[in-house]
Amino acid sequence: MNGKKGSIEINIPSITNTKLPENKKCGEVSALGKGWILSIWEVCKEDSNRVIFSLKVGLAVLLVSLLILFRVPYQVFGSSIIWSILTVAIMFEYTVGATFNRGFNRALGSLLAGILAIAIAELALSSGRIAEPVIIGLSIFIVGTVTSFMKLWPSLVPYEYGFRVILFTYCLIIVSGYRMGNPIRTAMDRLYSIAIGAIVAVLVNVLVFPIWAGEQLHKELVSNFNSVADALEECVGKYLDDDGSEHPEFTKTVTDEFPDEPAYRKCRSMLNSSAKLESLANSAKWEPPHGRFRHFFYPWSEYVKVGAVLRYCAYEVMALHGVLHSEIQAPCNLRITFQKEIQDATNDAAELVRCLGKDISEMQRSLKVTLLKRVHGSTERLQRAIDMHSYLLTSTYEPPDNNTSKPQPKLSLTLSTTLSNLSNQLVELPELNSNPPSPPPGTIPPLQTESYHEMMRKQSRRLYSWPSREVDAVEEEGGFSADFIPKMRALESTATLSLATFTSLLIEFVARIDHLVEAVDELSKLSQFKQEAL
Repeated sequence: MNGKKGSIEINIPSITNTKLPENKKCGEVSALGKGWILSIWEVCKEDSNRVIFSLKVGLAVLLVSLLILFRVPYQVFGSSIIWSILTVAIMFEYTVGATFNRGFNRALGSLLAGILAIAIAELALSSGRIAEPVIIGLSIFIVGTVTSFMKLWPSLVPYEYGFRVILFTYCLIIVSGYRMGNPIRTAMDRLYSIAIGAIVAVLVNVLVFPIWAGEQLHKELVSNFNSVADALEECVGKYLDDDGSEHPEFTKTVTDEFPDEPAYRKCRSMLNSSAKLESLANSAKWEPPHGRFRHFFYPWSEYVKVGAVLRYCAYEVMALHGVLHSEIQAPCNLRITFQKEIQDATNDAAELVRCLGKDISEMQRSLKVTLLKRVHGSTERLQRAIDMHSYLLTSTYEPPDNNTSKPQPKLSLTLSTTLSNLSNQLVELPELNSNPPSPPPGTIPPLQTESYHEMMRKQSRRLYSWPSREVDAVEEEGGFSADFIPKMRALESTATLSLATFTSLLIEFVARIDHLVEAVDELSKLSQFKQEAL
């Protein structure tokens, strides 16, 4: 019927075409499932304590649930035993110290709420049936107002959970006791159930693969030392190896979060770990002597102080990273001029930071006099190199003297882009000194102008200045005129000063290491680290 007027064409899909989308959908579901499994495996592999913590919570909840599943315990405690499950779910924390802290707040808050509820309930019962609900309602309002205000008091912020426990425990006891007609019995049943849940949570957390907050704090601080040392070496290495040929836009690198710089990402995450260190230190104070931390009143607060000093050192590393990815960059050959001094100072500083972290990890106290002198020596050599070659960090163009018979060419280390250009200048230097024709008065020497023009042509992407500009665009506008060269030289001097910024930040990092050594030494004294054998 195709081709006839008014005909209708009906397309019937084949069986193979209808099955393909189903197969494709099954494949997508299978791939999604594999992705979930891999992600879960990576999370578990990153920190196995997460799996242990989850299993411990499940075990604790199971133990208190058996009191309800078995008939005898349920007949003794009644429906109030459900509070033990609630206590385990709320009180069980990741570390032992946090569990003790939460348990103390829970126990003290429940005890105070129970005593207050019994007192108010007895007062309400003695006042008569009419005044009883009024007194109970007014007491709930007062307790809610006072506890909510007190938990916002700055000095009472660590006990915020305790005030919250007082509020909801008091309200539940006083209201349920009013309806059941026996507030004292109700309050005692609640307290017994809370005590059972707290005891189960503490025993499971301490006896079954305990996760100590002190040990976590110790490992976290040592890891931060290694992260700072790795990030320092990574930033300096990239800065010295960068030849300027491939310099991605800053907005793109920020969007990608610098995927090729893992040490920098660790250092950045370390800067955000101050709250974590303080939380672990507060939890560790509640823990009994354990493991390598065997004496009472262990100075956990000193770990926070050392972390703060180390964080200030990490700020300098972040500043070095900012210079590494800044728009204004010093020439590659200028960086190579000071490469040895910069590399020596970096290696010595990173080694000292790692040794400090190793001492904390092994809990030993060692004198770092030799290594500290080496760091200071390499830093002083860098400072002397910068001082002796400070002329390279400023504009090197000077108009020729008109009274001389021949120009005095200068070898500019800041103009060449690569080492090959520098070697070409060294080869051409004797030719420049061999009787060149005297330029007319008031003009720029053509040989020097052409040499500068040739050097700037070899820059592949951008000038030693900001904003970046293609060299070919400058040539299309008529080349480098006599008025344009001084401006270009000033912009070039600004670019070379970025190297001075980088070296000053590195020297400042070394200066802050002195404070880090003092903080670690104070920690080793208060923590009674063992003295390293000489």
